[in-house]
Amino acid sequence: MLLALDTSTRYAGVAIADEERVMASHSWHSTYNHTTELMPAVAQILGHVGLTASDLGGVAVALGPGGFSALRVGISAAKGLALVSKNPIVGVSSLDLEAFPYLESGSQVCALIEAGREECATALFGQDGTRIREDRVCGVAELLTEITDPTIFCGEGVTAWRTEITAGMGSNALIVEPVPSNRVWALAVIGRRKLAAGETGDLTTMQPEYLRMPSIGAPKQRDRVPQGGRAARRPIPKPAR
Repeated sequence: MLLALDTSTRYAGVAIADEERVMASHSWHSTYNHTTELMPAVAQILGHVGLTASDLGGVAVALGPGGFSALRVGISAAKGLALVSKNPIVGVSSLDLEAFPYLESGSQVCALIEAGREECATALFGQDGTRIREDRVCGVAELLTEITDPTIFCGEGVTAWRTEITAGMGSNALIVEPVPSNRVWALAVIGRRKLAAGETGDLTTMQPEYLRMPSIGAPKQRDRVPQGGRAARRPIPKPAR
């Protein structure tokens, strides 16, 4: 059994998956923060399927980009559960999760998550489902200068940029209404496949993927925090047909 935890944005989620399917998932909007809400949600979903933490075979967690404090809550909880239960941990980019349902569409896919300051964290996937550039934080004008082919735009960030994308790309843009619960479902599916393939993370080095570092105590940067030296053009598991 795999437990999936996503606290990337104000919409958080938990899910349970076995070797064949997602058994249960729950998503909610957090008005303040996830600190007091996440573990009760974990206990609730485990009880719903009649499991305890000792029944788990692994933990998957969304690495961001997303809210700094929110991500730390989810990743700390995932590490704690993995450590106590002595189970492997799997980390997945939140932009991968947003793009996951559309990677077999045959179209280019752009996943967006709001990053503040009228910018979004962006990932761009080619028709074969692999990244075609480094993820980065940018404004809508900069993004549209690099996208000319028909593209599916997905993720929570499309809400803020819908008008500009439609005006700039016309019929070449297919904007998908964001469904926050899809992200934790994708995390459970991808996490289960990574766990089966032995692609597990390291408890000591796993950390959030901040495309823009916190402004307190360090200069602002837009570099991805390295996660074990992964290349930008990495494939991720695709949905089963």
